[in-house]
Amino acid sequence: MRRQVGPVALFVTTLGVLPFSEIASAQTPTNSSTTLSPVEVVAPQARTRAPARTQRTTAGPRRAVAQPRAREAVVAPQVFPNPGLPPQTGTVGQPPVPYAGGQVATGARLGLLGNASIFNTPFNITGYTSKLMADQGARTIADVALNDPSVRNDAPPFSERDSFFIRGFSVVNLDIAYDGLFYLANPRRSFLEGIERVEILKGPSALLSGGTARVGGTINLIPKRAEDDPITRWTTGWISNSQFTNHIDVGRRFGENKEWGVRFNGSYRNGDTPLDMNTAEVGVAALGLDYRGERFRASLDLNSSNQNINAPTSLFNSAAAGIVIPPAPNGRINTSNGAEFVDSRYKMVAGRAEYDLLPDTTMYLAGGGSIYNEDFLSSSYQITNSNGNAINSLAIQPQELQGFTGEIGLRSKFRTGFIGHQFNISAVEANNDLHRGGPLNYTPFSYATNIYNPVRPVPGTFQTSGFARSDDRPLLSSLTARSVAISDTLSFLDERLFLTLGGRWQDIKLRGFSVNGPTAGMETSRYHKGRFSPAVGAVIRATDRLSIYGNYIESLDAGPTAPATAVNANTVFAPTVSRQQEAGVKYDFGTVAVTASFFQIEQPSAFTDPVSRIFSVSGLQRNRGMELNVFGEPIQGVRLLGGIALIDAKLVSTLGGRFDGNDAPGVPVTALNLYGEYDLPHWMAPGVTLTGRVIHTGDVYYDQANTQRVSEWTRVDLGARYAFVGPTGKPAVLRAIVENVADNNYYLSAARGFLAVGAPRTYMLSATFNF
Repeated sequence: MRRQVGPVALFVTTLGVLPFSEIASAQTPTNSSTTLSPVEVVAPQARTRAPARTQRTTAGPRRAVAQPRAREAVVAPQVFPNPGLPPQTGTVGQPPVPYAGGQVATGARLGLLGNASIFNTPFNITGYTSKLMADQGARTIADVALNDPSVRNDAPPFSERDSFFIRGFSVVNLDIAYDGLFYLANPRRSFLEGIERVEILKGPSALLSGGTARVGGTINLIPKRAEDDPITRWTTGWISNSQFTNHIDVGRRFGENKEWGVRFNGSYRNGDTPLDMNTAEVGVAALGLDYRGERFRASLDLNSSNQNINAPTSLFNSAAAGIVIPPAPNGRINTSNGAEFVDSRYKMVAGRAEYDLLPDTTMYLAGGGSIYNEDFLSSSYQITNSNGNAINSLAIQPQELQGFTGEIGLRSKFRTGFIGHQFNISAVEANNDLHRGGPLNYTPFSYATNIYNPVRPVPGTFQTSGFARSDDRPLLSSLTARSVAISDTLSFLDERLFLTLGGRWQDIKLRGFSVNGPTAGMETSRYHKGRFSPAVGAVIRATDRLSIYGNYIESLDAGPTAPATAVNANTVFAPTVSRQQEAGVKYDFGTVAVTASFFQIEQPSAFTDPVSRIFSVSGLQRNRGMELNVFGEPIQGVRLLGGIALIDAKLVSTLGGRFDGNDAPGVPVTALNLYGEYDLPHWMAPGVTLTGRVIHTGDVYYDQANTQRVSEWTRVDLGARYAFVGPTGKPAVLRAIVENVADNNYYLSAARGFLAVGAPRTYMLSATFNF
C-alpha cells in the first residue's frame, strides 16, 4: 500500500505561483477488445509486436496486459501491447486502443479525470476513430456526428460552419476542445486532417472541463501522434460535382528507443460542390511533435487552415409567425448569388507536458493559443409565406476571434486500506476575445426572393467591398473563465464499485467594449461572478460484462443582464446552472457492446414579465430522454455502429406562461442513426466491404406555440471499399460512397429558429496508397 500525500501537497503549494489553466486527458481502458477487421489494412493497429522501449506496467485499466485477472480475461481475451500508450495517470501519447471493429475506442479522455474506460466511467462518451473517418469519407466533425443519434447538425453542409444539437441543446463549434483545451479549435469548422479521435461526451461537463454553456455535451479532438511503424500515406479523391482532394499523412519516430515523434498531415481541396454556383477551397496543415521518455512526455501541435467559399449556402434565419413552413427545397438550389463569399484564416498552437513524480502520480501542464479571421458577404433570410417567398438582407461583418487557454494539474493513484483512489486536481484559465464592428463603408441591401426560384440582383446594385478586413477590427467582447477543480474516484470490492466525487469553482468575467465613435475602445459593460459546481458519479460492475452507472453533473453559463426596457434594467444576474441526472447500463459482449442511457437535463432561461416588466431568470426547459447504442463486430466481418435516441423536450416555464407544457422547438422526439459494414466472403470478392447507413429524424415544431411543424426526414447512404496490395507492394484501399441515395429534399435542422437545408445526392470516390 502506498500513500502518495507528498505530490498532492507539492501541487497545492505550486498553484500559488503558476497560472490558471484547463484540463483534458485520456486513459488506457479496462476490458478492451481489439478484434480488427481483416480488410482494414490502411491504418493497422500496432498489435503485432511489443514496443521498442520497455513499457512500464502500472495498476489500473491496462494492467490486464501485464497481470491478467480472471474476469478481465473473459471480457477482453484479445488485448495487445500498444506502443506509445501513456501510464494511467498520463495522457500524452497514443489514445486508448480501438474496440472490436476498430470504429470506436475502448476509452476516452474525460478532462479532469484523464483517460478512462468507457465501461468504467459514469458518463456516456464515444470516441470515433480515424479508421472510421477514413472509411466514411468524413471531412469535418459534422460528418462524424452522423454516427450518433443524440447529435444533430444544425448548420447547412455547404456553409462555412458546423454547429450541433446534443441531447436537444445547442453546442456551437466554439465550444469544441482541442486535446482538452478550449477556445483553440477552429470556431467555425474543424477539419479532420491531423485528428486521430473525435470524442463526443453527452451531457453537461462543468466538473470535467469547466467553461461556460456546454449544456448538451462536449466534443474533444485528439490529434494524431507518430506511431512506432513509419507512415507515408497519400489519399486522393473526388467529390461531386468537381471537388478534387489530396491528402498526405507522414509519421516517423526517431531515437534509440523511438523517443521523438513527428506526424504531418497536409491536404488541399478545391472545386464545385453539388450546390448550384457554390465552390469551396480548403487547405489544411497539421504538424504534431511528441517526446516520450521514461518519466517525461511532451507534445506540440501546430495547425493552420484556410477556407474560401463562393456563393455559400444560405441559412433561412427565420420564418414569419403563423405561416405553414414550406417544404424544403432541393438541396441543389442555391438562394445566394455569385457575389457572396466567406474567406477565413485559422492558426493554432497547443502544447502539453507531463512528468511522473511517482509511478502512479503525474503532474501536467498544457496551454495554447489560436487566432481566426473571417471576411464575408452573406445573406440573412426571413421566409414570409408557405409558397417560399422570402426577404433577403445582405450583410458584411468581418470578425476576428482570439483564444488562449492554460492548465496545470495532477493525477495520482493510491490506496488507503481496502479503498483505491484516483485523485485529480486542476486549475484552468481560458480566454476568448471577439473583434468585430467599427465603421464600415457599406450600405445594407435587401430584396424579395423565393427559396424555390431565387431572385439574384444584378451585379452592381449592391456593394461588395469598401470594408475593413477582419484583422483590423476593434475588440467587442472578452470572456475570461478561471476555475479550480478537484475529484476523487474511489474504488471498492476489487474494483466492482467506483464512486467519483468532485466539484469545480468557476470565476467568469465578461466585458463589452464600444467599437464606434469617440468612445471606441471604452468598456461599456462588465460581468464578474463565480460559483461552485458539484458532481457525483457511480459505476457498479455487476458482472464481468455488465456495468450500471449514474451521475449528477452541472453546466454553468454567464448570468444574463436585464435589458433597458425592464424596471430592473442593467441588473446582472448570477450564473445560470443547468443540471443533469443520468442513469444507464453498459454491456460488453467482448466483440460487440450495447449501452442504454436515461437522462434529464434542466436549463434555465430569462425573460421580462409583460405585466410587471420585471426581468428574471424564470424560464425553464426540461429534456428527458433515452438513448440506446450499439458498436462493435457481432459477427466476423459484420460491424455495426449507431442507435436510437428518444427525447421528450418540454418548455416548463415560459414568458407569461403562454407556452408552458409545449414541446421545445427544434428537438425531435425520435432520432435514429445506424451504420453497418459487411466484408464479402473471400471466395466471392476478397478485400471487398459493403457499407450502408440510415439516418432518420422525426418531425419537430419550429415555434414555441407548436403551431408550425417541420417534417421528418430519412436519408440512406451506400458505399463500398476494396483493400488490396498496391503498386508499391504496400496496402491500398479504394472507396466509393453515395450519400442521400434517394436525393430526398429535407430540412437538416429547425433548431434555434433556423431552417437548414440538407445536402442533395452526393458522390465520393477516393484512393489511399501507402509507401
